[in-house]
Amino acid sequence: MAHTLSHILSADQCATLALWSVPGLGPKTLEALRAFAGGHLGALASRPVREWAGQAPVSGPVRQRLASGEDLPLLAERTLARCAASGVEVAFSGAPGYPERLVGTPDAPPLLFYKGHVGPPRRRVAMVGSRHPEQGFLPYARDFARQVAEGGVGVVSGAAMGVDRACHWGALDAGGETWAFLGSALDELDPPQARLLPHFLERGGVFFSELPPGVRASRSTFPRRNRLIAGASDAVVVMRAGKDSGALYTAVAGEALGRPVLALPGDVRNEAAVGCNGLIQQGRARACLSVKDVWEFVGARPVLAVPPGTGEGWEVLSAEAKGAYEVLDRVPRTFEEVLAAVRLSPAALASALVELELSGLLIQHPGRLFERI
Repeated sequence: MAHTLSHILSADQCATLALWSVPGLGPKTLEALRAFAGGHLGALASRPVREWAGQAPVSGPVRQRLASGEDLPLLAERTLARCAASGVEVAFSGAPGYPERLVGTPDAPPLLFYKGHVGPPRRRVAMVGSRHPEQGFLPYARDFARQVAEGGVGVVSGAAMGVDRACHWGALDAGGETWAFLGSALDELDPPQARLLPHFLERGGVFFSELPPGVRASRSTFPRRNRLIAGASDAVVVMRAGKDSGALYTAVAGEALGRPVLALPGDVRNEAAVGCNGLIQQGRARACLSVKDVWEFVGARPVLAVPPGTGEGWEVLSAEAKGAYEVLDRVPRTFEEVLAAVRLSPAALASALVELELSGLLIQHPGRLFERI
């Protein structure tokens, strides 16, 4: 949890967290400061800010904020305290909780703030779109996202009203994984996002933000967060986008990162689909005609199981395997968690899980984590 981090932060992490909390200081400036410190930001944390701020390679406003603020260890502690007060955790690049696909991408933040449980590695797709698509499209987007998630693919979006939120709900309908990257700090949610958050946390979803506590959304923060949506994903699907839709920023970010970009084509008379049709016409996106196209472009090979209680495959399962399946869900569980929920011996459960895996009814993730399909 966030409140325990103060006891385990390295000097470099302490400096990174403190500097990241200074308004106007971004990834490029942070790297310039690292070079200024001889390759280790921790060297700055061990010295009073007033000793080095005057020579630091930062802009005038940032230098002024540094010089008039607290020393880095105190600033880091203050940021951690604000995180703890709102139940926010911190993940540094390369550490558990930080999206693995985002590590090493250009302009990636050195850390992320998050709420929720970040699951094991899997294929993930960014699904984005207009806040105001044509009438009747939102139920379609929700169902499309549900089918994507049923194939074991995580759904990444921005929690904005309209298509983004419909895609999140679709993933939740399937009991699948969904991530939301926000344009505000996690303690500055707007009312609709605040209402959505409990559903995310309850069903295994995650809210992410690169913004430290106290930062509200603005016109500049929304385009910036789109690079994170694309960077954390294996492909980008533009579900609906008008001529000037913000969803097109995510497509541009996906292009820049070399992620496959797909777009759902729409009626040429439909202004809400002009952006999608334009991406396809210009050769910047492939036409997405089915959920199978999404699975193909993210490299997923889902094994679609027969629904429990139907079909010959289900009938031939042992009673132990059927019982184990009933207690599994789309949030990965440890062997011990499953064992506690079933009336089986460890050996019988191990055999049942193998049977389910061979039948295509569950996935075993590294670390002996089990997820039903």
